[in-house]
Amino acid sequence: MKIMRMIKPIVLGGCLLSMSAHLAYADEQAAKRWIETEFTDSTLSPEQQLQEMQWFIEAAKSFEGVKISVASETIATHEYESNVLAKAFTEITGIEVTHDLIQEGDVVEKLQTQMQSGRSIYDAYINDSDLIGTHFRYGKVVSITDMMAGDGKAFTLPTLDLDDFIGLSFTTGPDGKVYQLPDQQFANLYWFRADWFAREDLKAQFKQRYGYELGVPVNWSAYEDIAEFFSKHVKTIDGETVYGHMDYGKKDPSLGWRFTDAWFSMAGAGDKGIPNGLPVDEWGIRVEGCRPVGSSVERGGATNGPAAVYATQKYVDWLRDYAPPEAQGMTFSEAGPVPAQGNIAQQIFWYTAFTASMNSPGLPVVNADGTPKWRMAPSPKGPYWQEGMKLGYQDTGAWTFFNSTEQKQRLAAWLYAQFTVSKTVSLKKTLVGLTPIRESDINSQQMTDAAPKLGGLVEFYRSPARKQWTPTGTNVPDYPKLAQLWWKFIAEVTSGESTPQQALDGLAKAQDRVMQRLERAKVQGECGPKLNKPQSAEYWLNQPGAPKAKLANEKPQGQTVAYEELLKSWQSE
Repeated sequence: MKIMRMIKPIVLGGCLLSMSAHLAYADEQAAKRWIETEFTDSTLSPEQQLQEMQWFIEAAKSFEGVKISVASETIATHEYESNVLAKAFTEITGIEVTHDLIQEGDVVEKLQTQMQSGRSIYDAYINDSDLIGTHFRYGKVVSITDMMAGDGKAFTLPTLDLDDFIGLSFTTGPDGKVYQLPDQQFANLYWFRADWFAREDLKAQFKQRYGYELGVPVNWSAYEDIAEFFSKHVKTIDGETVYGHMDYGKKDPSLGWRFTDAWFSMAGAGDKGIPNGLPVDEWGIRVEGCRPVGSSVERGGATNGPAAVYATQKYVDWLRDYAPPEAQGMTFSEAGPVPAQGNIAQQIFWYTAFTASMNSPGLPVVNADGTPKWRMAPSPKGPYWQEGMKLGYQDTGAWTFFNSTEQKQRLAAWLYAQFTVSKTVSLKKTLVGLTPIRESDINSQQMTDAAPKLGGLVEFYRSPARKQWTPTGTNVPDYPKLAQLWWKFIAEVTSGESTPQQALDGLAKAQDRVMQRLERAKVQGECGPKLNKPQSAEYWLNQPGAPKAKLANEKPQGQTVAYEELLKSWQSE
C-alpha cells in the first residue's frame, strides 16, 4: 500500500515536495527495503532491480484504488507468492492483492465456471499449461501476445524478456500466440538412493544376478530388474525392510494425473515431436492440422494401443510386486512423502516439486552435512520409445487471463503476474520453491552454490535433456472434461475389475464421445474436433508411427549408466 499519505506538502532536505512526488518517493523507499531485505538473490544488480521496481510504481499510477484477487494451487512456490510477493507488490505499487491458495481441482472448477458463465470469479489464475488446448480453442482467454500488443502494451514490463522463459513453447498455441505466462515448473523424473547404488556389496550381487552394472536405468527392463532386486532379493538394509519401487493406486482423481502426466510417453506410445507428439500425442489423441480426430486405435489414436496397454500392465505389475503393500491404497499426496522415510530404493515417477521436502535436515535420506543420499535423473525409456519423442511430463503453472474480466482488473492483475516472474524476484522465488522458469536463474551462481544439496535438480535443468519433459499439449481439446475420465477407468485396472486392454478400450471410447459432443456443438471453431470414421485396428497399426503394433519382445536387455557418466554426457552436449 502507498504509505505516508498526507494532505500537507512534505519538506525533505529543505525542498518542498508535491503530494505525487512524495508518494513516488515513499513507494521507492518500499522497493528499496524489499530489495535490501528479501530480494537479495537476483540476476540483476540492486540498481537494476530498483529501476525495474520504479517501472512498476509508474505503471501502477493508472490503477489507484484498485483491488485484485487471483488464485493458484497450493505448492511452496505459490505460498511464497501469496505470503510474500503479494505483500511486496501492494507496498510498492499500492494495488491491493488477495492471492488465494486452493486445491488444484478447485482451480480448474473455478476456471470452468468462469468460462461457462462469463462471470469473473478471479481477475487472474495460475493454472497448468495442460489447458493450452482448451484455452486457444474456446476463445475465452486473452492471448498474452495480443494483450502485450494491445491494451496491455503500456503495462508490459520492458525487462520481462519472454525469450528467457524456458517453458514458453508449452504455453503457445498452434497459431503461434502465447496464451499463458509461465510462473513455475517442475518435472517428473527418476529418483533413486545413490548411497545404496554405490555400495560395493549390492553392486556385486546385482551384477552376478543380472549380468550388468547396478546404475541409473536407461530402459524399463533395467528399472524392473532393479525393482525386483531390492524387493525380492535384498529385502532388508540395516535391519529395515526395503522396496524397489514406489507408486500409488487408490481410486481417486489423483490416479488420473498419474497417467495423464505422461506415463504413456515414457513407454513410447505417441509419435515423435517436441513439445508433444504429432500427429499422435502422449494421451493417444491424433490431430490432423489442429483438429483432434480420435483417440481410439480405430480412429487413428493410441489411447488403447499396444504401447499404452503395455505401460498400464507394467504400472499394475510393479505396484503389486515391488511397492509397499499399502501403496495400492494411497493417493498422490499420501504417497509423495514415502521415499523420504528411507526404505524406497527408486521411483520411476517422482515430481521434482518434492525436492524441498526431500532434503530437510534429519531425514533418513539426508546426510549429516545436509547433502542428499538420493539423486534424480532422467526417467528410463519404455521399449516403444524412439529418439525424438518426449520422455516425460513437466508441470508448468502459468498466468491466465479471461476476456470476461473487466479490463482495469485484468490489466492490474497483469502487472502483479509480471511482478511475480520479474528478474528482481524470480531467482529468490526459485530458491524457495525450486520450480525454475528462467534460463538466467538456472545458470546463476546462486543455483551453482545450491546444487550440491538439490540432488541433480540444477544439473537436469541446465542439461539439454530437460527439453524432452513437457506438459500436456494442444492435441487435448478440453482438458477438464477429458482428464476426469482417466482415473475412473484406470481404477478399474488397479482394483482388478478390468484388464488393461478392457479399461483402455473404455477410456478411448469415452474420450471419443466427449470429442464427438464438442464436434456437434461447434463451440471450438476451426480447430475443434472432427472425428475420423472408424477403420480396422490393423489398418492403423500398419501405418507409420503411432498407434504402434505390439512388439515381439517388450523386455529387451536391461541397460544402466553410472550417474557420474550421465552428468558428463549432459555437459558434453
